[in-house]
Amino acid sequence: MTIYKSEAGARLLRERYLDVLKAWPVPHEQVRVPTPEGETFVLVSGPAGAPALVLLHGSGSNSGEWAHRLPELAERFRVYAVDVIGEPGLSAETRPPLGTDRYATWLDAVLDHFGVASAAFLTSSLGGWLALDYATRRPGRVTALALRSPIGLGPMKKGFLVKAVFLAMLGEWGRRRSVAGVLGDAGSSPVVEHQLLVSANYRYRTGPFPAFGDAALAGLTMPVYAVAGADDVMVDSATTKRRLEAVAPDAVVDLVPGTGHYLPGDADLEFLTRAAANGDFTA
Repeated sequence: MTIYKSEAGARLLRERYLDVLKAWPVPHEQVRVPTPEGETFVLVSGPAGAPALVLLHGSGSNSGEWAHRLPELAERFRVYAVDVIGEPGLSAETRPPLGTDRYATWLDAVLDHFGVASAAFLTSSLGGWLALDYATRRPGRVTALALRSPIGLGPMKKGFLVKAVFLAMLGEWGRRRSVAGVLGDAGSSPVVEHQLLVSANYRYRTGPFPAFGDAALAGLTMPVYAVAGADDVMVDSATTKRRLEAVAPDAVVDLVPGTGHYLPGDADLEFLTRAAANGDFTA
């Protein structure tokens, strides 16, 4: 089954993304990487000799999510913004079963294509789950983790699903209220508008996402920084903080008051810059 609800919807989202790429804020190369899971689209920018940084976006998104951050990131790093497979970007629609080694093998192929032995990861939501999965399976290839609203650590809150179903029955107003509540943003914000467009045309993953056990998290010997909204209605962010800091040897988690699943700002940049300066990761 296609990840889109219609061919017209697929075309609309693709055209919107192509418009974003036309206005990409930094010089870059667009590369289509062959992998065992199909072709993967990667935007490469930044100095060739700079520390390698992989960007993994969230669910229902693509690398356009990072456009506003590329100017600062590309000054410091060799950036590989990866369109996650099975998401509304330009990569293959493949969705391997969660909890298998196939996502790690897919990322192996992406890094190998560029000759990157190891890299830091900057991620959002679903991208955080993928990076954690990769780091627990391939710890030697992940040199630092910066996780924004990661999933797979704290439990998903069931109440928001019930509320989302109820609000969806109330038409456009209800759908807008639901998306705004999840993101923790104003109902009229551009972010909410975009997610409404996506949800009208794209089939989200249904999960559930496997939770990472304490033994797996204890193997995260690389520097780890996570930031999450204290008022996230999707994920129990307090448990995310408690578990990660208690088990991972070198992890710090910040909870942002009054913030939901969508996190503005760049609190992770200082962490990544410091890790690079300390020699924690190299290209």
